[in-house]
Amino acid sequence: MAYSDITLPQAQQMVDEWIRTKGVRYFNELTNMAILAEEVGEVARIIARMYGEQSFKENEQKKDLADELADVLWVLLCLANQTGVDLQAAFLRNMEKKNLRDAQRHQQNKKLR
Repeated sequence: MAYSDITLPQAQQMVDEWIRTKGVRYFNELTNMAILAEEVGEVARIIARMYGEQSFKENEQKKDLADELADVLWVLLCLANQTGVDLQAAFLRNMEKKNLRDAQRHQQNKKLR
């Protein structure tokens, strides 16, 4: 399998295999939820400095946004695995819901024009 061409189920499987062979076990769900919040905070910090009005501090090393987003995805995949969620199926259901519920909503939103 080429890493550049993976599906969500394959990504979930890759994370599971790594955890079982190198990571000993999953952290519990509450710990992973806290880690997810921490990782999202790191993404927010970068976004606030790169695209918002904050600037990087002199002693602050610029972090890689792509790497931080991948950290968020990693923990999300962990949580999906340990709670039995098929992310691909969930994503497809979510897209269907958005297409039914929100097909015109944003186009009709005057605030977005």
